[in-house]
Amino acid sequence: MIAVILGLMTLITFVNVVLRYVFNDSLIWGLEVTLILFAWLVLLGISYGFKVTAHLGVDALVNVLPERARRLLAVIAALCCLAYAFLLLKGAWDYWAPFAALQPTEGRWFPLGFAEGVRDRAFYITDQVPMLGVFRWLEDAINYGEEYEKLPRVIPYFILPFSAALILLRVIQATIAIVAGRQHGLIVSHEVEDALEQTARGEQGK
Repeated sequence: MIAVILGLMTLITFVNVVLRYVFNDSLIWGLEVTLILFAWLVLLGISYGFKVTAHLGVDALVNVLPERARRLLAVIAALCCLAYAFLLLKGAWDYWAPFAALQPTEGRWFPLGFAEGVRDRAFYITDQVPMLGVFRWLEDAINYGEEYEKLPRVIPYFILPFSAALILLRVIQATIAIVAGRQHGLIVSHEVEDALEQTARGEQGK
């Protein structure tokens, strides 16, 4: 999905450049769609980074500790990330829900149920992105039958709760793997060390 999004961003930007400099025209919605896709790319990439343990971190101090202490710190770090991911999901839902004619949660830190009487924002639309026929059902579902002139914001903003839920899922999986001893921590990416090893192997090959 990330690769598809990156490809679409490249394609839309390329077409827009050709239209502008060759035909003196442009896709008026091109920039907005590219910005939306970039946001999707980043937010999905966060959860993917947890899945493949590709996030960067400083573990110089942790590595000098005994194995038992390292594992304990890894569990503590995972629990902190779980708390953060949970709060992120709550905040993402509370922001997106009114755009979907749904209610945000009550409670500042922990959801205590759903709020009542929050004015929905289902009528909010994007600036330039045209409405797609596949989403016309939203007009009856959340916009009281009113026709959308542009794509409603509920569509691009859906990535917020979706990606937050994915992040929470990946952190839960990583925490279970750490407790079970299958994974040493949330972060195992060492780009500098990997680059040095690749360089050394390349020189040896020569």
